[in-house]
Amino acid sequence: MQTATKTPFTTADTGEAITAPAVPADDRTGDGCDWIDTLEGTAWSVLPNWGTEGWGAGAWPLIILAVTRTADAAGELFGLGVYVEGDTTTTYYRTQSAHFEAITAEVFFHWNMGQADGPENLPATAAELPAHYRRPYTAHSS
Repeated sequence: MQTATKTPFTTADTGEAITAPAVPADDRTGDGCDWIDTLEGTAWSVLPNWGTEGWGAGAWPLIILAVTRTADAAGELFGLGVYVEGDTTTTYYRTQSAHFEAITAEVFFHWNMGQADGPENLPATAAELPAHYRRPYTAHSS
């Protein structure tokens, strides 16, 4: 794994000042599929699906989500990286539940806008989604 440059962040859920790896920036030489290649050898992994049915967590190659799990002296940290048409953002959370809520809000936005394949009959807000829409997809998510 590459040694990532650590960057200062403030956790979105607890407001703590932390230092952690940022999602790799887009090098602007290709599209999102090329950007995925920049994740190789880092602590970041692409998150292609979300929810028990494995709905789209983005719209490749324009919208791609990546996640990481790391730790500092105070405990675990959960990162969310978002690539949208070449722009990247990184957000960290101290708790996994806050991380899952952030992922749910991000994928809900893209489902609701018709940018990603998601469940039909979405509620008005991400907060109203049933529990099975709000957790990671696994082959055994049912």
